[in-house]
Amino acid sequence: MSILSLRDVVKQYHNHTAVDHISFDVPKGKIFGLLGPNGAGKTSLIRIITTITMADSGDVILDGEPINFDHPSQIGYMPEERGLYKKMKVGEQLIYLAQLKGMPRKEANRKLKQWLTKFDILDWWDKKVEELSKGMQQKIQFIATVVHDPKLLILDEPFSGLDPINTNLIKDEIDQLNKNGTSIIFSTHRMEQVEEICENIVLINQGKKVLEGNVSEIKEEYKDNLYRIEFKGKLNADLKQDNFNIISDTDDELIIKILNDENPNLLLKQLLDSGIEIRSYSEVLPSLNEIFIKIVGDADSSNAQSNL
Repeated sequence: MSILSLRDVVKQYHNHTAVDHISFDVPKGKIFGLLGPNGAGKTSLIRIITTITMADSGDVILDGEPINFDHPSQIGYMPEERGLYKKMKVGEQLIYLAQLKGMPRKEANRKLKQWLTKFDILDWWDKKVEELSKGMQQKIQFIATVVHDPKLLILDEPFSGLDPINTNLIKDEIDQLNKNGTSIIFSTHRMEQVEEICENIVLINQGKKVLEGNVSEIKEEYKDNLYRIEFKGKLNADLKQDNFNIISDTDDELIIKILNDENPNLLLKQLLDSGIEIRSYSEVLPSLNEIFIKIVGDADSSNAQSNL
């Protein structure tokens, strides 16, 4: 079941197609990665989902209903460019933003103080936003995004400006919100964070969807028959390489690419027969960062060639 479905969504600005017939589903109760290089169309998509702008064509379905102007109260959106009013006091501003999401003032006051207490920042209630560091403002922005208990949470570079301790703090809160049933769209350039946090992703480039699926399955799909072998002993210099290539070789580790769909067990036997002691043997799966670079790089090269 999906919390959000996009079907053939298109958005144009003058002569530029920012979103080009994009379709994907965000599974309910999961953390979903929305990925792409700068200018790919991610922000345009998020603005459509949050009803800041409307699609020129296509369908956007939130929890079984066509997106409408009542839905923003069910969505929490933390943009990459933060939107706090510098001269307002923290408490005053948080209550104002919570009321914009439909929360009664009394309930907003109670829940906001719970969140500020959880983050050990209740003393900031009467401080102006401009008095806070960028990282502290980030915490306030996060609280403003989640205080109304949205069913869909959209986080765009949520760890920007945070030190490692506060990054882990926000990560823990994201994880807890997800465990409590909140569906989350996570947008970032940091692929290692995506691998750590997201179960499913969609990758867009130049307004088009170029990849979608489960993270583990995608890594399996793009693997390249590479194996890491940790060993002890002296590698035979005359080792035949008919069915594999040695990609890298150190005193105690090999990275090997197996050719022609050769059985890895035959390679193991060949290495053992050469006299070395194998300490570990594991398949090397590509990182999401490597897959990202490959897909986006290949697409950009192809477009450059077609424009010649």
